[in-house]
Amino acid sequence: MTDLVTWAELGGSLAAIGGAVYARHAHPAAYWSTVGLPLSVARLLTSYSSTMDACGLTVEPPRWRALAVRTATRREVRPVPPRRGVIRPTTTGLRMRLRLAPGQEPADVAASAERLRHAWGVQAVYVQDVKPGVVELRLVGFDVLRKVRMPRRLDGGPLRIPVALREDATAFLRDYRAVPHELVLGATLSGKSMYLRNLLTGLAAQPVALVGIDCKRGVELAPFAPRLSALATDPGQAAELLPVLVKEMEDRYDLIKVRQGIAPGTPDELITSDVWGLPEDERPAPIVLFIDEVAELFLVATRKEEERRDEMVTQLIRLAQLGRAAGIYLEVCGQRFGAELGKGATMLRAQLTGRVCHRVNDEASAKMALGDIAPEAVLAACAIAPELPGLAVVGDTSGGWSRIRTPYLSLADAAATCRATAHLAPDVPALDPFRPYAPPVPVEVSGPVATARPTTG
Repeated sequence: MTDLVTWAELGGSLAAIGGAVYARHAHPAAYWSTVGLPLSVARLLTSYSSTMDACGLTVEPPRWRALAVRTATRREVRPVPPRRGVIRPTTTGLRMRLRLAPGQEPADVAASAERLRHAWGVQAVYVQDVKPGVVELRLVGFDVLRKVRMPRRLDGGPLRIPVALREDATAFLRDYRAVPHELVLGATLSGKSMYLRNLLTGLAAQPVALVGIDCKRGVELAPFAPRLSALATDPGQAAELLPVLVKEMEDRYDLIKVRQGIAPGTPDELITSDVWGLPEDERPAPIVLFIDEVAELFLVATRKEEERRDEMVTQLIRLAQLGRAAGIYLEVCGQRFGAELGKGATMLRAQLTGRVCHRVNDEASAKMALGDIAPEAVLAACAIAPELPGLAVVGDTSGGWSRIRTPYLSLADAAATCRATAHLAPDVPALDPFRPYAPPVPVEVSGPVATARPTTG
């Protein structure tokens, strides 16, 4: 009987271990909540002081404390770690604040992030500066980019679109007010279209004029036609649309200058240098221009096409340089972008502050997007595997970068969102000649359908 009980207990233990291993790979979020979180908290509590000492994050205690310890216990005075705050569990990891000792800085803790990750058995450790003397450790328990689940709380807003998930389990927000123009690169099947799809559907729910240039005959942007204010599907149409956008930008600058006709006694808050300082009833709607496969605008075969190309590139550069103050923003997408495209390509790229690089076919493409930001970002982009579509490296010209992954959104759902939000498209009279035709949605009829009886005679 005892042997039977022993074998039953052994079988139950093996089944529990097997279930935990399966859950860790198939359902990492559930595994973290039930198994990973308690284990990591236990490791952190039991090894906090020794881990901080091994990482060089301890300091000598104050003299009064050392004297008190020697007097009361006659023990050796040991260095003390940063004072730890309350551990706050999350669905993807846990958070904890540290009060730094005098002489320490956040960079000291950030330099030890990899050591802390291994010591506490988590996926990654990120350090954020909260206020002088206080940092927050964000511990991520598992690879959140393997199966993307966006956070429940998303701090969106006007022209702030949560479009992807960062590797630290926070949402990546595409903020056009902070980063007005962006370059998105990626090879075929890298997830570039999915990023564009999420971004476009997020903007569709806001009173923003969406303009598209898709020189692949509109195969990427045509499904969103009900929500687009303008669409060009070949270089010839793009050559007609871009001057209209430049003229719209100039008209908006004239509107701003009228407001700047400052009269004596005008309050300072009424003096503005961009459209966002105008009264709401006078402010024109922002415009976001999506350019899919920008290389098609640069490719030419004849002298006449070369002149048209030079004119379009000049207009794009003007929009990139001056469009922000007029509320016009650029989202430039392509598989490759660099000086070899032709005159003006490098100048245009320099105006695109935001950079998103998906999987690319060569290192040179990654350097085009991220080489002027950080060498580490280029290496991270080159390491993206083909079986992880939607994974990308995002950065800006300030030097910061991180990995993100876009959640899956089907083309049918994205098109349905654009149809449902078509009434939100603002009225921009200058773009009316370029508004795409949106075919009506067929109405499904339930029940038997009555048909006319054929006539005889």
